[in-house]
Amino acid sequence: MPPKLAQRLILFLTLVLISVGIISGYLQVRTQESQLLNTIINGADQLSNGITSATWHAMLANNREAAYQIMHTIALRQGIANIRIFNREGRIMFSTDSTVSGVVERSSKECAVCHSTPTPQVNINPPDRSRIFTNDFGKRELAMVTPIYNEPACSNAACHAHPAEVKVLGVLDVTYSLENIDQIVATIQRRAILTTTITVVVIGIFIFFFMRTTVHKPIAKLIAGTRALSAMQLDRPVDINADGEIGELAHSFNSMRVQLMKTVNELNELTQSLETKVQQRTEQLKVMNQKLFQSDRLASLGQLAASVAHEINNPIAGVLNLSMLIERIMKDDGIPQERVEEVRRYLLQISSETTRVGRIVGDLLAFSRRPSPQRMSADLNAIIHRTISIIDHKLKLAGVELELRLDDHLPEIKCDSSQIQQVIVNLVMNASEATHNRGSGKVSVRTAVDADGTMVHLEVKDNGDGIPKENLAKIFDPFFTTKGEGKGVGLGLAVVYGIVESHGGDIEVESKIGEGTTFLVDLPISGEAKEPSPQTSGIS
Repeated sequence: MPPKLAQRLILFLTLVLISVGIISGYLQVRTQESQLLNTIINGADQLSNGITSATWHAMLANNREAAYQIMHTIALRQGIANIRIFNREGRIMFSTDSTVSGVVERSSKECAVCHSTPTPQVNINPPDRSRIFTNDFGKRELAMVTPIYNEPACSNAACHAHPAEVKVLGVLDVTYSLENIDQIVATIQRRAILTTTITVVVIGIFIFFFMRTTVHKPIAKLIAGTRALSAMQLDRPVDINADGEIGELAHSFNSMRVQLMKTVNELNELTQSLETKVQQRTEQLKVMNQKLFQSDRLASLGQLAASVAHEINNPIAGVLNLSMLIERIMKDDGIPQERVEEVRRYLLQISSETTRVGRIVGDLLAFSRRPSPQRMSADLNAIIHRTISIIDHKLKLAGVELELRLDDHLPEIKCDSSQIQQVIVNLVMNASEATHNRGSGKVSVRTAVDADGTMVHLEVKDNGDGIPKENLAKIFDPFFTTKGEGKGVGLGLAVVYGIVESHGGDIEVESKIGEGTTFLVDLPISGEAKEPSPQTSGIS
């Protein structure tokens, strides 16, 4: 989880405060150290001048022992590490450290103070004549170089007169220990660190509480307000008593909340109004739909009655005419011998027309009173073989070649065998009748199982004339037929559709004019049925 705004501000301000404290403490320590060193340098210069003044009379009288004794005595003072005297050639003429002797090169640190330029410098400021270094024991020391000038008393002395043009007779090099100064500086550093730490902590605590009060709490309330707003809890205002930008933000947020609540209320009222209107329109549509359904039902009944009346009227009229003919032929003593064959022919026609009426009535009963399927495990291939054996003679009389391509590994399905047999009869006979205009009709029946093993496929294909595109959507409608007059009332495919749907299956048709038609039936192996649709539920 990323840090919050108040936490980031506190962290940023704390880092800035620590940086400022460290820089300020560092500068303060360096300033005090610089002041202490300047004080030490000035004191070292004064002491060096004091040494030269103390030994001036002894050196003027050429009494070196007395001068050296004075320097030995001064060297015993606390803080002085060593006193040396160099002559003009850089030879060490005297040193309080007996182990130090010889000649010092002009390029050394001691001589570089005056000999850093081609012409030796005579008058040099005290800071430039000092140097700070670390001795062999790791302690810092300050060395002050003080020129010993050639005064008139020296150049006029009878014992060891120096030429007047010589400005510097030698150099006094006094080394001071900075151990006390380093201790003082360390104490100053500790105090600076402690002071900086306390300052940072105190100011940090102040910043923490200040930011918590002025930033964190208001922002937390704003966040809670936005979450309540996203949850559509519009009755929860943001209560922030603050000035400046946060106060203005809270005020704007509350104004937005109020406006949004007003808009939502208006939308709710509009939605409620729309729901009421939709409910009213739905009730009206239900009433209208019921009326339309009833009208459609009556229209369907009327169409059925007209179709049945038309289909039954012709054979009944034929039977009536034939009966009247037979009645005229018959005499009081029976049928004349020469007209017996004619009467027999009329009786056969009466039997044929009566059978036709029975077939029409049977189709009508099959459509209107189709029972629920009685499902049992059955072999679809066996049902096909049994059905074909019944209608095979009709196919041969029609000159139709039948091809069976049945899957030998087809699983058994839960179905009503008699209803599935009715489906096969209708599809195969329709396919046979569709090829009557062909010289050699061909009907193919194929079975298979789908990839996931849940459905079996039944395909009935013919090479007939095909079904026009405008009729494809209507072939399963009751009473729709493209056959000629006297060849049915258009209930066969409607019955097929209802049977397939009641078995939980599906049926599709593909057709091309001049190439033929294919009916595809899918039946679930489990036999789980769907609710029949109003279109194929029959007429009660």
